[in-house]
Amino acid sequence: MNNALPTLADRPQTRILVIKLRHHGDMLLTTPVIAALHQAWPQAQIDVLLYEETRDMLAAHPFIHRIYGIDRKWRKLGTRQHLCKEWQLLKTLRQQKYSLVVNLADQWRSAIVTRFTGAPARIGFDFNKRRGWFWNHCHTRLAAVTGHQTMHTVEQNLSILAPLAVPAVNTVTMSYRPDDWLSVQDKLKARSIAGAYIVVQPTSRWFFKCWDERKMAQTLAALQQDGHTLVLTSGPDKHEKAMIEAIRALCPTERVYSLAGELSLRELAALIDHASLFIGVDSVPMHMAAALQTPCIALFGPSKLTFWRPWQVKGEVIWAGDFGPLPDPDQIDTKTSERYLDAIPVEVVVAAARKHLI
Repeated sequence: MNNALPTLADRPQTRILVIKLRHHGDMLLTTPVIAALHQAWPQAQIDVLLYEETRDMLAAHPFIHRIYGIDRKWRKLGTRQHLCKEWQLLKTLRQQKYSLVVNLADQWRSAIVTRFTGAPARIGFDFNKRRGWFWNHCHTRLAAVTGHQTMHTVEQNLSILAPLAVPAVNTVTMSYRPDDWLSVQDKLKARSIAGAYIVVQPTSRWFFKCWDERKMAQTLAALQQDGHTLVLTSGPDKHEKAMIEAIRALCPTERVYSLAGELSLRELAALIDHASLFIGVDSVPMHMAAALQTPCIALFGPSKLTFWRPWQVKGEVIWAGDFGPLPDPDQIDTKTSERYLDAIPVEVVVAAARKHLI
């Protein structure tokens, strides 16, 4: 591998590509890397390659010049059209003449893209499962993954900057635009919601991360009786929306509203940013609340807390493992109907919420 990498002393007027091909939450947790690169080379144009469906997580980020997306729907176009789309993307990225590519991903596809850009400096991770000639050939330097098993995902991502001698930036950033908040305000006004409100996200795309509907409803009822307004949110999936309706059916009708499935990710960020409190399970909105510094009560089950607890959270994490046994996260069937959070008592969540609403 060629060990030549840009240094801070070079201060290049350059173009940088950051690659991460994962889920929505993973994309949010790449923002400290983007901020660190911008801080080191403020004149550089920083582009990002991601999965198209995660674009909204970074679309309003002030330090990103351009976003390129791999659309997983391309597979439905047939082999020929799919390959044409992939080839056009590769050619477009090569035409940008990047000086530096930072490959945070672990897929072979990301390595191929990294190599094809032709960038003189291409940095990736020295993943154990990828050791070999081809992965080495695609990168000019590999960052060590020593200690990753004891690091938060944010810290893992930032460790890729070690070979560049770039100072870390530890702040996760969720960005949205002014018109996103204006759109949310219209939706709130349509429901006659005025003044302070609490955002509650009871759902996750994996239902084993969710709390019992009755316990969530009891929590909402207690806060409603305290005089608070509650706004429930979820993704657009019909099963998530059905869970919201099941919870609402168990709640008082006064000051308990639903925007389930009605918000874009940036609109959800605006809603959370203006909330007095966020209550939610281990999901993307929880990470957004932590990034936005909205007081947050996060309910966690058998996820790896070391990796996925809300970074820089202003609030607290309530872990089901403190109230009962949990299975090994690596052994869970993600399609299970088991609700591992159910060991968490209602009174614990209500007390935590009241503490952070003072």
